[in-house]
Amino acid sequence: MNANHTEPARREAETLDWGRTPYRTAWERQLERLKLRRDNRVPDALIFTEHDPVFTIGKRVGAARHLIWSETERAGHGVEVIETDRGGDVTYHGPGQIVGYPIVSLANTGDLHHYLRLIEQVLIDSVGALGLAASRREGMTGVWLGDRKVAAIGVAVKRWITMHGFALNRDPDLAHFSGIVPCGLTGASVTSLSRELGYAPDPEEVKRLLAENFWKHFRRLKTGKS
Repeated sequence: MNANHTEPARREAETLDWGRTPYRTAWERQLERLKLRRDNRVPDALIFTEHDPVFTIGKRVGAARHLIWSETERAGHGVEVIETDRGGDVTYHGPGQIVGYPIVSLANTGDLHHYLRLIEQVLIDSVGALGLAASRREGMTGVWLGDRKVAAIGVAVKRWITMHGFALNRDPDLAHFSGIVPCGLTGASVTSLSRELGYAPDPEEVKRLLAENFWKHFRRLKTGKS
């Protein structure tokens, strides 16, 4: 076979579950998948994972100043700090969150703003199916239940292939959010599905809803019908 031959992707899209992964490992795997998608060797994918406790610092100028806990405090709570290449400020990932990484091509749309609104709508629809009325807040990327943030969003795009994505608080340790100013929003509070519902919804059911809604909205985006 010609060494330069690019094998076309055989499927339109797929949903994968990596289970629990360290953040750096998932980041490296995303970059590998992004290169394969760029070369059309794999299809668009929505990847689910759950991370060990970590504060990630996005590319927004001054994001690091929103770390509150000292290095000693972070070590006591077992929380790592990683500077990453996604957009946005500081956020927390940990057990009990459902993290979604869409690695998809926006080459036919060229519309990152619309893509961010799409992810918000996917989360709003999925949370709504569980009986909670989520919404957007003007000028604040993410998804909210009143004034309480239930999902954070931060993406990166490389040659119109996306990576990173969203983190939905299903049943995380909310005390860990006190170690940062979440997403740089002073005075904002963070909540979870379990706190709002009074029980922790089944993670597989939540992922099913997220995948169903993501592919529905993404297909509309690609065809210009969203």
